[in-house]
Amino acid sequence: MNKKLIIGLSALVIVVLVIIFSTSKKEGIAPQKIAAQRGPFEIVVTITGELQAKNKEDITAPQELRQSRSFRFSEIKIQDLIAEGTVVDSGDYVATLDRSALSNRLKEIDDELEKSQQQFLKTQLDTTLQLRSLRDELINLSFELEERQIVVDQSKFEPPATQRQAQINLDRAERNFQQAKQNYKLKREQAQASMREVSINLSKQERERQEMLDVLKKFVVYAPKPGMVIYEREWGGQKRKVGSSISPWDLTVATLPDLSVMISKTYVNEIDVSKLKVGQKVRVGVDAFPEKNYTGVVTEVANIGEQLPNTDAKVFEVIVKVNEYDPILRPSMTTSNQIVTQKLDDVISVPLEAIHSDDSLSYVYTVKGKKQIILPSEQNENYIIIEKGLDEGEEVYLSMPANIDKYSVAGKEIIPEIKKRELERKRKEEEIKAANEQQAQKAQMPRGNGRMKQQ
Repeated sequence: MNKKLIIGLSALVIVVLVIIFSTSKKEGIAPQKIAAQRGPFEIVVTITGELQAKNKEDITAPQELRQSRSFRFSEIKIQDLIAEGTVVDSGDYVATLDRSALSNRLKEIDDELEKSQQQFLKTQLDTTLQLRSLRDELINLSFELEERQIVVDQSKFEPPATQRQAQINLDRAERNFQQAKQNYKLKREQAQASMREVSINLSKQERERQEMLDVLKKFVVYAPKPGMVIYEREWGGQKRKVGSSISPWDLTVATLPDLSVMISKTYVNEIDVSKLKVGQKVRVGVDAFPEKNYTGVVTEVANIGEQLPNTDAKVFEVIVKVNEYDPILRPSMTTSNQIVTQKLDDVISVPLEAIHSDDSLSYVYTVKGKKQIILPSEQNENYIIIEKGLDEGEEVYLSMPANIDKYSVAGKEIIPEIKKRELERKRKEEEIKAANEQQAQKAQMPRGNGRMKQQ
């Protein structure tokens, strides 16, 4: 009896397990389905960006480093810099620059100044001695001229030959005296010119030294106005900090952004850039505050692509202006920007998961047992527009159903139009690529006066 009971119970358990297994298996392979919907549709390009202030004031090294030819240097390092995000008032300390490059130049100027001072003194002594000698010579010649005149006066009673000789000596003395006077005048002008030359050179050296001392005082950098200090971002994307270098062409040490108007600086790939235009509306989110929502507008779309550091793909810079002001927004915060490139009022759409591809054809599986060829159009992150092949309310599977070989193919009549659209798409892509290459070539062409564009 017990044996029969155990066998019966075992059989019952096996039957129950078979039923459960069969039911779960059938439920597991049954794909979900959804009806094609008609209604409004937004085409959105979502890109990540970084908040920046639209307007800012640069905190710079002394402008004399760029304007004066006396300060020959390629770069100067930032020796000290206050923490990013520090709120400063006008005149507060911001940074200290490394003085070593200009200190070495100051030593050279001191040596040159000492040489100029010695040259000035030497020229002054030489001209003094030379002019004194010429003045003594003039005095002696005047005495000689006077003596010759006395001889002429006394030769009145002498023979004519003696008188003639006395007159000749007088004329010679007169000529020597006049030549000496003219020579003295020229020598004096020459001495004055020499003194002016060495004086100008000395003044130049003294002025250059004073300029250097004044500039060195400015190597301690202060805030030009109140604000929050934000580190300057270099071309390569790195922030300028302690140990970074500044050059005569870029003297910015840090910035004081105007936080009242913020922008999101983003980069979009080559495929999506053709969809973006100035004036398009944007939904802006900030990763640090996911509960906050902002709006914006596209204000700039770059015409020429660029290659960011450590990447291979070309991207295009896009600037989005944030419409709202919020004191919690800070530069360098990461943003998510949903740019609405197009809004359609009445279209049929299905989820992207429902679309399958086979070569160049796209299709869906309908609940009526058809492998329906479709003509897809624009899409957003979750849905895609169906131009032809589906009607409103027609149900399709979200995943591939079982026994797909039993599904009949429908919609072959739209295949020619699909191929035509594909050819048109490739043609437009080639035109865009050619236009971008042409713009890049123009950017590298020489600008006026035969000068090449500076890199």
